Amino acid sequence: MADEETQSTFAKITGLVVAGAVAWIAGKAVDAAWKAASGHKPPKPEDDDDPRVAEVVAAAAITAAAVTVARVFATRGTKKFVERVDRNRRLPKA
Repeated sequence: MADEETQSTFAKITGLVVAGAVAWIAGKAVDAAWKAASGHKPPKPEDDDDPRVAEVVAAAAITAAAVTVARVFATRGTKKFVERVDRNRRLPKA
């Protein structure tokens, strides 16, 4: 029972850290790509200037898509990693 709880806690913590890091990296990648393509940073809610609605919608859609795809791959990879760690912990000691 304790092993299952430890694995579950380990999986949750690892998944949270990896998903957060991957989402941050994806956001930074979108910012860099947007700046390279348009010459300026994507619009943010706290910007003083008044960006066009189409630009705001495009930036939001691209960022959301990139972050979602990155999180899916990170979650799958983390699940495989945790399963491998758990499987190695259960191997009999020689």
